[in-house]
Amino acid sequence: MRRSTVTAVAAALSATLVLAGCGSSDDDKPVRKKAAPAVDGQDINAHPVSDLRQGGTLKMGLSTWPANFNWNTPDGFMGDAQEVDAAVLPDLFDNDAKGAQHVNPNFLVSAKVVSTDPQVVEYELNPKAKWSDGKPLSWKDFQAQWKALSGSDKDYEAAVTDGYEQISKVEQGKDEHGVRITFDKPYAEWQNLFDPLYPAAYIDTPEKFNKGWTQKVPVTGNAFKIKNIDKTAQTITIVPDPAWWGPKPKLDSVVYRIVDFTATTEAYLNKEIDSATALLPEDYKRLVKSSGTDIRRGARWDEVHIALNGAHGPLKDVRVRQALGNAIDRKGINAAFSKDLSFELKPLDNHLFMPNQEGYRNNSGEYGKYDPERANKLLDEAGWKSAGEGKTRTKGGKDLTLEYTLSAGSSSAQVDQAELVQQQLAAVGIKVTLKKVPANDYFPKFVNTGNFDLTSFRNVDAVFKSVVVPTFVQPQGKNLFQNYGSIGSPKIDGLLKKAQRTTDTTEANKLYNEADKELWKLGHSIELYQRPQIVAVRSSLANFGADGLASSDYTKIGWLK
Repeated sequence: MRRSTVTAVAAALSATLVLAGCGSSDDDKPVRKKAAPAVDGQDINAHPVSDLRQGGTLKMGLSTWPANFNWNTPDGFMGDAQEVDAAVLPDLFDNDAKGAQHVNPNFLVSAKVVSTDPQVVEYELNPKAKWSDGKPLSWKDFQAQWKALSGSDKDYEAAVTDGYEQISKVEQGKDEHGVRITFDKPYAEWQNLFDPLYPAAYIDTPEKFNKGWTQKVPVTGNAFKIKNIDKTAQTITIVPDPAWWGPKPKLDSVVYRIVDFTATTEAYLNKEIDSATALLPEDYKRLVKSSGTDIRRGARWDEVHIALNGAHGPLKDVRVRQALGNAIDRKGINAAFSKDLSFELKPLDNHLFMPNQEGYRNNSGEYGKYDPERANKLLDEAGWKSAGEGKTRTKGGKDLTLEYTLSAGSSSAQVDQAELVQQQLAAVGIKVTLKKVPANDYFPKFVNTGNFDLTSFRNVDAVFKSVVVPTFVQPQGKNLFQNYGSIGSPKIDGLLKKAQRTTDTTEANKLYNEADKELWKLGHSIELYQRPQIVAVRSSLANFGADGLASSDYTKIGWLK
């Protein structure tokens, strides 16, 4: 669920959009379906900074209180913590609207591969770049981050080791502003490493790395710094750092406020926040009528799936997981969700690519096909005996029962989805109980710890495959990485590692797709759809909204004159 931070003003798409209830528009005519936005589609109300006034506050909503501001820990890898990190920590590369990477000149003069055998990358740091404690960014920061994330010391609770574990050496480059990184195995997505960068003095022990960023940001290094973290008020305030060496931000402050997902529309209408998702018809109809509001839309890397837990209970059996894949009607769930959308909701038949990405293939095969008859056969083979239509299967005197864990802050669409899954699995003799847990506990106490049977959440902004790969690799001891259901295999690990070392994109994509076929076969998770990006934003707010595959530049966000 990673988001980068800086860049890119592109031509805005039309914000015209019609959503309505019950599959019809407000005048009772059927909603006309459009194609989804193009791969480079974004709508941010692009303006040069000269059009913006100096000052003002941007009020943003977060769905959960960030548990850890270290991006590289399991708790810190959640999107809400990253929203804040993106504005206050060094961001070395930017995505453009097509997802391509570019050096961020505020932090890097250059970064390039200088040798391919072995692979060596040299960075030249901007000499002006400093941490908020006054120390310059240096090769020592890179070295400490590598050591923490290399996987060599299991006491570091690393969310991601891919890429870092391929590095053999991090050392000073040509001078004190240089960094030289040597890989013992090729790593194609090297630009995704050290981004954001953390200061060595604050992550160089497992205790500092794991706990030193819990509920606090001890050091910053970007255009904004932390002014206040108020857990009681559930707000985080950032302000421009006067020591910042780059372009001066236009905003006076950004205030992040915890807003329950179901209350987002109300919070926007009450002017508590300046943007809100307008995806659900009931929200769209209210938001589009609000004075001074734009509806902005783009094509984001954003997938919705049902996670299965193979670490315990009935789902330890691959046949039961495969049965769920056949018993759940993905097309039916998608149709229920998209009936009021004004553009096409494409099915998602791949764990690693979005339908609008190069490399996308439909690998779901028989494992993603709605086939209750096959599901029943698989459950029979697994020893779960049918007691007749409408009754729960049993084995060894135990009922075939699963819990579907939901956040108490779930939207109506998420609850509807859970209830549909409950009905569909009941039809093959699987009893599903819905369990709602506090929104602030949902990820840290349930998802991140593998404390669920079934649940559903999103992975976002994984333009780099290395961002989403930890979702599929086998856990090591207590470190689940992001594979919260603990479902994997040596074969999948091997294919993913080989793909990450393959610098030829076409060949790498073939390997990723081979791994995806195995993920479907293993019943890792059930992919549903690419989530549309539809956002309500104040009309006078520029360079902000539906970024698509691009990064946001907090120094360019502001209010029009």
